[in-house]
Amino acid sequence: QVQLVESGGGSVQPGGSLRLDCAASETIFSLYAMGWYRLAPGKEYELVAAISTGGTTKFGDFVKGRFTIVRVDSENTVRLQMNNLMPEDTADYSCFAGRFSELWPPYYWGQGTQVNVSS
Repeated sequence: QVQLVESGGGSVQPGGSLRLDCAASETIFSLYAMGWYRLAPGKEYELVAAISTGGTTKFGDFVKGRFTIVRVDSENTVRLQMNNLMPEDTADYSCFAGRFSELWPPYYWGQGTQVNVSS
């Protein structure tokens, strides 16, 4: 049974924006923090953003105010808005759910979506 379903991503030029959505089952959405990790070739997983059930957020240091993450309660969905994207943001972005106090390793993973930033 698929627990997390991602949508969004794609290709964009530097300075552009993309939005990622992660739809969860009602149980997962109500119990766990959610967010995204990313994985680029030759690199390790990096936390992009996470949001607790209460709305507390955490971002990777590289985000520097460019991304926002929100919970859409009516849709059991977490939404990541990425602005001012740079080529180094190119990676596979995977939605996850887990404990906000200990985000690694997650309990659940989405299928992943590719983000490409190039001119």
